Formats: sequence, structure tokens, C-alpha cells
Amino acid sequence: MRTAYLVFNPHAGRFPSRILTERAAAVLSQHGWQIRLEQTTGGLEITRLARQAVTEQAAAFFVAGGDGSVNLAVAGLLGSNTALGVLPAGTSNVWAQELGLPGLSYTRLMALEESAAQLANAPIQQVDVGFCDERPFLMWAGVGLDGFIVHRLEPRSRWEKHFAVVSYAARAVRQVGFWSGMDLQAIADQQQVSGRYLMAVVSNIHLYAGGMAEISPQACLDDGVMDLWLFAGETVLETVQQAWDLFSGQHLQSDRARCIPFKNLQLISDQPMYIQLDGEPAQGTTQVNIEVHPKVLKILVPENAPRVLFAEEN
Repeated sequence: MRTAYLVFNPHAGRFPSRILTERAAAVLSQHGWQIRLEQTTGGLEITRLARQAVTEQAAAFFVAGGDGSVNLAVAGLLGSNTALGVLPAGTSNVWAQELGLPGLSYTRLMALEESAAQLANAPIQQVDVGFCDERPFLMWAGVGLDGFIVHRLEPRSRWEKHFAVVSYAARAVRQVGFWSGMDLQAIADQQQVSGRYLMAVVSNIHLYAGGMAEISPQACLDDGVMDLWLFAGETVLETVQQAWDLFSGQHLQSDRARCIPFKNLQLISDQPMYIQLDGEPAQGTTQVNIEVHPKVLKILVPENAPRVLFAEEN
């Protein structure tokens, strides 16, 4: 019988998740999994439990949580044979959206059970992981405006998470006036660029900004490269224009947005940078080093994923 951990934080996300997670565990058990259910307080305890699952040679490590919980689990699973499975119980659940898994909402309270059923016999794929100054990320690393907003907005209360998109957008708009861009030099492999930028975003996936924007339509999770997006500007008007272009997909043709695929990246600024990794704030310095580590994480992928995710089929 296949063994797996299923971890959850009952105080995270928009909904009390214990009973919902227990129902998802029952679905996995019905599909032949032996489930070890673990309640956590979040944070590094998720990473510790992931490493424990690896030590015990568990076949999978399921996380009932959001993108922050996914990031913490990744840190404990790197380079192992234990596959990551995500049951979306967080706020935005962008990683789950990327895979086509249903998000938990008032109109879809069985989403965790649905996701468990989709992942119970799902194929395993190997994916790339980025390292930002030795800290792993699965989806994005951002510096500049988006890092600044994340630092100002997190953590949020459960009440605010019930109105996740509206609350985040409203508070983000209030922060825009405090940001005037940054002088940034980027060295992507052998290519060097510099200028005044609103933000720089490294993306490993298609989706961005709570899943409301498709930043990298050609992204593959296993091609050994990630996309560096540089958004030029420094004024509020330029910020509004860049946001409009991003959410409408016009950034792909804009001469104010530039995409550079890379394997190794250095970002250098004259002042410490605000950084976000997978939507969580991270400590920044004046120089950031980012490396792509190819195929160092195994994940469970539903067969009905809504977009092309892989350059190769394992």
C-alpha cells in the first residue's frame, strides 16, 4: 500500500480546514493510500514534516494549504522520491490553478475531495525549482513593486482572506503611490541589461498575480530555464499602464516589458531590494543570485491539466 503524509494548518486560509482535510484523506484512503494526517502550525514545521516523510520513504506528501505552504513543503522534498501533492485550501492557490485543481470556496466546499480524487492515481512529473540566494521557490521570485506590496500586506487576517482578490487589490493600489521604481542591473547568463524598473519577476509558471494574469504563456516546468520579466517605469501612470498590459496580456507585445529566459541570474541594485518568493516576503539585499535547478522535485499532476506544462513527458 502506498503511504503518504497529509498536512494541514487549521488556522490558515479562508476556511477552517480540519473536517475538509479529513474528508480528503478518506478519499485518498479509498484509492489505496495509507494516510498519516498531521496538523501543523505552519511555517518551518511543514518543511520538517516533509523531510520526515522523505526519511520514511513516503510515496507522497500532500499539503492542504495555499502557495506559502507549498513553498515550505518544496524545501523539504527537494531531490527525493517523495512526490508533492497539493489540496488547495489557501487564499489564492495559484499553483493549484496552474495544475487545474479546483479551489476551495463557499460554492465548492468539496474542492479538497475533488482534488484528492484527481491526484490519487495521478502521474508523477519532475519539475524545475529556482533558488534565490539558496532559498527555493517553485513559482516566482519578484523584486521591486510586487515584493514591496507583499512586504506591506502580509500577513493578512482570515477575515481579509475571505475577500482575497478585492482586499489585496485595494491595499495594493494604496501602496503604488509609495513606490517610484528602482535602478537595477540584471545579468542573465551572458546577457546584461540595466535601467529603471518598476519590478522584476522571475516566473517558472504561466500564471501570476493571484492567477488573474498569464505572465509567461510558453512556460514549461521542466525545461531547465525560467523567465525574467523586467517592467520599466517609475511613475504611478506607468504602473497603471504596466498593470493594464499585464492583466490584458498586452505585455507580450509591449516595448516597456522585456522577457529574458535564463539559467543563472544576478540582480544588482544600489539599495536593498524587496523580495517575494512564491508570494511570501523574503529578506533582501543589494544583490540577489538566482539559479534554476532542473528536475529536482517530483509532483503529482492531474491528467486533465488545462494547459501545456511540460516540455517532456516522463
